[in-house]
Amino acid sequence: MTINPQDNEPTPTPEELRARVEGTREELGRTVEALAAEADVKSRRAQQKAAKAKGQVQDKAAQALHAAQEKTPEAVRAKAAHTMGQLSETAHTLGERIQDGMPEPVREKAYLAAEASRGKRGLLMLAGVGVLALTYVAARRRRC
Repeated sequence: MTINPQDNEPTPTPEELRARVEGTREELGRTVEALAAEADVKSRRAQQKAAKAKGQVQDKAAQALHAAQEKTPEAVRAKAAHTMGQLSETAHTLGERIQDGMPEPVREKAYLAAEASRGKRGLLMLAGVGVLALTYVAARRRRC
């Protein structure tokens, strides 16, 4: 080792510097691992909380749907189901009639649009609930 005249501390050799660098790397690696583990724990906790909240929302929605079904008279539910069946039949019949009179390019585009909408059951369900609500309101107005 050589002595540095400015601070009276010996100048480290290249091997000592390498050893210090290696020690610092190991310490830094352990620190990064600890931080990653802590972040992972926080991430898992957040995912668990989100899953719990989602489950609670789904339970509340199911309870609300069940309560609405219980409050809706059987006659109204039967009428809504019958009306939905009629609407489905009418739409199918109209679709066939319209399709028969369409030029081929228009028919292809209509087919593609129908295929795209098939995955959207939520919208159909919403429409069904709307029909049920309208039927219920109409039945109540007739009684009054």
